[in-house]
Amino acid sequence: MRYPKPWKSYSEQLDLLVSRGMTVSDRDRALDYLERIGYYRLSGYWFPFRIRVSFCALSPRGEKPKKPRVESIATDEFKPGTTFQNAVDLYVFDKKLRLLTLDALERIEVALRVDVAHTLGRHDAFAYLNPDRFHSEFGSVLDEKTGLTRHHTWVSKHAQLIARSKEEFVRHNKAKYGLPLAVWVACEVWDFGTLSTLYNGMQEDEQDAISRQYGVNNGVSLQAGYVA
Repeated sequence: MRYPKPWKSYSEQLDLLVSRGMTVSDRDRALDYLERIGYYRLSGYWFPFRIRVSFCALSPRGEKPKKPRVESIATDEFKPGTTFQNAVDLYVFDKKLRLLTLDALERIEVALRVDVAHTLGRHDAFAYLNPDRFHSEFGSVLDEKTGLTRHHTWVSKHAQLIARSKEEFVRHNKAKYGLPLAVWVACEVWDFGTLSTLYNGMQEDEQDAISRQYGVNNGVSLQAGYVA
C-alpha cells in the first residue's frame, strides 16, 4: 500500500512550514521541538493559525440551496505573523492545564473512593456485594439483553480487578483474611469507572450525603458532573 505523503526529515518539515508562511526565529530550537514532540502532535496547535476560506455549501444533489449555508475549511497556508513559537506556547499551556486538571481529578477520585467505602462500610464490611443495599434499578432490575442486574455486572467487573491486582495489600488481605475483601480494602483496586458506577447505584440519601461534601446539592448533580 502506498501512502501519498512522503517521509520528510526534521529539516524538511520545518522548511515546509516556512514555505507556508510560518515564521521561525530560531531554527535550531524549532528543530529540537520537532525532534522531541513531533510534527504531527504540534500540528494540532498550529491548526488555529491556518488561513480559512469560506464557501457556499451545495445541496446533496449539487444544487445551490434556497438558504445558502456558508462553511469554511482550513488551507495549508498560515495567517500573517504566525510563528513556530505560537504553536509551542499553546502546546506548553495545554500540557500544564492537563496536568493541573488531572491532579484535581485524582484528588476528587481518591476522596470519593473513601466516601463511598466509608458510607457502605458503616452497614457491613461487604455491603458492596449485597444488592439490597442499592436502589432497585441497580440491584434488582434485570437487563433485557443480559438477563443480569447492573449490580451483578458490576460485581463481575470488581472480581476481575481483584483477580488481576498485583498490589501487596491485596495479597496480604487475601492471605490473612481471605475473600471477599472488606470494602475499604477493595475500593483501592477500583478504577474510576467502577467507582462511579457503584456510586450511581447507591441509595439516593447516601448519594446526597456524599455529594454535599463537595458542595453539590444532590447525588444526581454530582453524577452528571463526573460523567460529563
